[in-house]
Amino acid sequence: MPSAAERFSELSTPAKLLLILTAALLPIGFGLGAVAYSGLKDANDALESQSHERARTATRGVESLLARNALALRIAANGRLDLSEPCDRIRRSLSIAPAVVQQFRLQREDGTEMCSVGTLDDIGELPPIAPGAITLRVAPSENAIILHEGVVGGIVTSLIRSEELRAAALAGTRGVDGMIIRDREREMEVMPMEPTPSGQRPSMSRLPIGNGRLVAEVQGSVPEVNVVDKLLILLPMVMWFIAALMTWLMVHRLLIQPLRRLQRAVSLYEPGEPAADLPTKLGPATEIQSLRDAFARAMTRVQESETDMTAALDGQRRLVREVHHRVKNNLQVIASLLSIHGRTAETPEARAAYGAIGRRVGALAIVHRNHYAEMEESRGLSLRPLMSELAAELRATAPEAARKLAIDLEVEPLHTTQDVAVSAAFLITEVVEFAMLRRPDEPVEITVQRTSEITARLTMASPVLVPDKTDDREKEQFERIIAGLAKQLRSTLERKLGRYSVDLPVFPPR
Repeated sequence: MPSAAERFSELSTPAKLLLILTAALLPIGFGLGAVAYSGLKDANDALESQSHERARTATRGVESLLARNALALRIAANGRLDLSEPCDRIRRSLSIAPAVVQQFRLQREDGTEMCSVGTLDDIGELPPIAPGAITLRVAPSENAIILHEGVVGGIVTSLIRSEELRAAALAGTRGVDGMIIRDREREMEVMPMEPTPSGQRPSMSRLPIGNGRLVAEVQGSVPEVNVVDKLLILLPMVMWFIAALMTWLMVHRLLIQPLRRLQRAVSLYEPGEPAADLPTKLGPATEIQSLRDAFARAMTRVQESETDMTAALDGQRRLVREVHHRVKNNLQVIASLLSIHGRTAETPEARAAYGAIGRRVGALAIVHRNHYAEMEESRGLSLRPLMSELAAELRATAPEAARKLAIDLEVEPLHTTQDVAVSAAFLITEVVEFAMLRRPDEPVEITVQRTSEITARLTMASPVLVPDKTDDREKEQFERIIAGLAKQLRSTLERKLGRYSVDLPVFPPR
């Protein structure tokens, strides 16, 4: 499946321009629309909050009226039930209190009525309560709230009419469209629920009264989102559409069409032919006309320099080939001289030293020869033939006791740079030489496997590879050398018993 970048590259320039404009302007349109929507929502939330605040103010007015009456009745009744004519005394005490009801009924603690002021016949029987307790309940038949309060020596009961409740609710606020007060079983209408005006929507608030003994439902109204508000939200999107369309049309007319005509004329031109027939009318854009003239001049210069460039390239290729051939021959001569001197050396140590140096020079020559073989394709150096030739060279130059050393290769067809190949070849040479000098009867396994698009894993397995600390100076020098080669590969050498691994950078697969 083609990637998104490949699909985008296959589109025409006008389509790319439209997508780019959409990607650049559409988020701005969405952002402005979101800002407009957020501002409108904040305004609606503020209006909703104001409606709830008006409902709370109205409810606090009702609750304040109930609390004021309960306090006045308690102060007036406490200590007067044992006196003669207690109702008259309580009434006189209440008469001097502002905005307090004057109708009440006085009972003993067992519920027996003592006396009353005003008409309280339809409130029914109420249960006895303890001194200091207060009961609030709705009396729908009276359209009032019953205030039933325990005092010292008895019980006092009063009614607070809906007119008084309405006045208390509207005393501190306006904009309340209706109010209903409920207890657990009954409800009363303090203010009728008015129809919501056009362009408004209802806002209901449920608020407790008297520590949850009653619940008030207050209706208000807030403005709805109208057509103008909706257009304000969509306006940034409309602006994006108009801006993208106008920009696309202008660029297509002034730039794309003239460039296509110029492109067709240039693509028909072949080097070696007479001057190209470039279009004379390319629209009002003077830059494209200047580009046409520049193309004409460039075609002339290209035609003049193409012959010179071809000749120079051929000469440079021959020069590089000759230099490369001489370097390869020099390395092979050095390897041959080392081999000759090694065979004529008098001591085993000298012969071993000549052999070790010769194997490293030979490894470098093999890398150089394989790199030159891959130069024509510009794909770097192939690891599979390099390591096959290197293994054959190491077996051929091994000491007499290690001529039967087995080197098993499993290398994927990978390509890398010359610097990486040199370090990898030296690393393999060091490991194989260390194995042939210490355990020539055991095979050495070398594998190279791709691990990602740009990396491969080089693994060398032999019983001689033991990652432990020892007093063996040759082993310590071997570990330092292969660690240094791993650093040149910009990788960490992974040491395990019988197996050392390192990562190599390679070219991605084609």
